[in-house]
Amino acid sequence: MSEQDCIFCKITNGQIESEMLYRNDNIFVIRDINPKAPVHLLIIPSQHITSLVSSGAHQTSNFGQMLVVAEKMARKERVEVSGYRLILNQGPDSGQDLVHIHLHLLGGHRLTSM
Repeated sequence: MSEQDCIFCKITNGQIESEMLYRNDNIFVIRDINPKAPVHLLIIPSQHITSLVSSGAHQTSNFGQMLVVAEKMARKERVEVSGYRLILNQGPDSGQDLVHIHLHLLGGHRLTSM
């Protein structure tokens, strides 16, 4: 999938409207349109990164920022004490539907063990 076809790239470029819960120069956060928990956020790098394998060491800053933003959003959504799960799917066998790296933040009720 190219950047031109990527829904996350279209959101970050303003081609598709979406409620931005958080945004800085490198990361943005939206709610998942098909939530798996009462709190289900997507933490997404603005840059089109298709996979961990192709990201390279130069993306370390983006991935670190995603974790920092996840913690901020957990506090904002008030799940930092009760707990939350972070999931990053990689590749088709993991269930990755969109070929643009993103982190899921799930919380708001007790999650089943993995």
